[in-house]
Amino acid sequence: MSASITFILSFVLLLQLLSASLTSAAGGSWQLLQKSIGISAMHMQLLRNDRVIMFDRTDFGPSNLTLPGGKCRNDPTDMALQVDCTAHSVEYDVFANKFRALTVQTDTWCSSGSIMPDGNLVQTGGFNDGERRVRVFSPCRTCDWNEIPNGLTTRRWYAANHLLPDGRQIIIGGRGQFSYEFVPKNLVANKINLPFLSETNDKGIENNLYPFVFLNVDGNLFIFANNRAILFDYINNQVVRTYPTIPGGDPRSYPSTGSAVLLPLKNLKAAAIQAEVLVCGGAPKGAYLNSLKGVFMKALDTCARITITDPNPQWVMETMPMARVMGDMILLPDGNVLLINGAGSGSAGWEQGREPVLTPVLYRPDNGIGSRFETQNPTTIPRMYHSTAALVRDGRVLVSGSNPHAFYNFTGVLFPTELSLEAFSPAYMDAKFDNLRPTIIAPKSMSGIRYRKKYTIQVVIPGGKVDENFVSVTMFAPAFNTHSFSMNQRLLVLGNDKVTALGNSTYNVDATTPRSGNLAPSGFYLLFVVHQGIPSQGIWVRLW
Repeated sequence: MSASITFILSFVLLLQLLSASLTSAAGGSWQLLQKSIGISAMHMQLLRNDRVIMFDRTDFGPSNLTLPGGKCRNDPTDMALQVDCTAHSVEYDVFANKFRALTVQTDTWCSSGSIMPDGNLVQTGGFNDGERRVRVFSPCRTCDWNEIPNGLTTRRWYAANHLLPDGRQIIIGGRGQFSYEFVPKNLVANKINLPFLSETNDKGIENNLYPFVFLNVDGNLFIFANNRAILFDYINNQVVRTYPTIPGGDPRSYPSTGSAVLLPLKNLKAAAIQAEVLVCGGAPKGAYLNSLKGVFMKALDTCARITITDPNPQWVMETMPMARVMGDMILLPDGNVLLINGAGSGSAGWEQGREPVLTPVLYRPDNGIGSRFETQNPTTIPRMYHSTAALVRDGRVLVSGSNPHAFYNFTGVLFPTELSLEAFSPAYMDAKFDNLRPTIIAPKSMSGIRYRKKYTIQVVIPGGKVDENFVSVTMFAPAFNTHSFSMNQRLLVLGNDKVTALGNSTYNVDATTPRSGNLAPSGFYLLFVVHQGIPSQGIWVRLW
């Protein structure tokens, strides 16, 4: 790349950064945690011991992190390096800000996963020799990956996973796979056809990979692919409901990669609980093929919101402050949604995105239309294709990855392979809110809790008299994040049953847990107490 082109690109990035810094209502702050973790984090998952597992793919060639003790991976089927003495996975200790190398044995490229009820990460599929693998990572200080050959019935590449109320994972779709299966495997036939996936497949483009999957409050699955969705009874293999196509008909699934969240579930004691899905960004029709020709179409600047439990559900469109493709949507403990990472034009794929979006946006779902979006302070590091993000226990959002290249490439390219790890601290972490911030002193972390039971959380809130109307308990299910989708992500707003002042700025907050696994599958959650929009640091609880 010539020096003049490099200068022009640097100047454009500088202008974007200056523009972002002038955006109104900016909040939040950034911290560079590690200049390099040695790998580019394509996948990310927080575990119950406050470690974050990150990994890329084995056929990127060598990473920048050597495996310890002279260990090497010998894989004659690997397409890049048959003998590889470098790591392609790390475990990051959130509070120590340290990382260690891990060893994956097969190719995890564009794979998927979820935390199981016992707290283990069960991760599935990938490419080449990894396409039918099931991998298990247990949270412990010295643990490493264990792999199960042929743990899947069929190959799964670009699939989506979700934890079910019965403790299994469902794995849906993948390249060329219009079906679903379960882990652990059923005793009966485990590959079940799902025609919706073939119906949403755009020939030669796809636009239905990594489908957005959410467990609805009735126990059925909301499955979104391309530009439309169904409500699916996976037990009886029946489509319960077909939802309207998003207005405009533009695709939102990979490679026209938007993102989606199940908005926080509230009023959990109600007979009928409302569930809403928000889908944001993506690339318009034609963007993928045009990007292969060097024409980079502007990304979508719209979000579509739908009440999936409504008897006559309709998409409601909203406009974001900026267009975004390959962005991530992270639920925050205060009930807001953070939109982060991505590009302003092009699509997912090798070298196919342009105009990095450096500025996160906060979405406030309880505000009225027209007042829900709030721009935040920008980063200086582009996070393009293969970027990741994850909420951690203290309320920060970790951000890493970005590698739009077939190998690690640091020079002569628009967006070099990124090995750094950052943290974005939402505005609620600002020290000026310390007087409002609860500190949980009981129960201790890792407590077991049961469904439909009332529990007391004891907190200290130093800032004077507390109004119980502004105190709420929330529970967050940590997500498996890759390719702009956080699988299994879920936030439950328990509210409070009663707040009792005990003196010395100490309060008992009573709250009732969800009534069933349809609302919150059994497993490990982060529990927060939120006061006037300011969350405590979370504690780990196990719901069963």
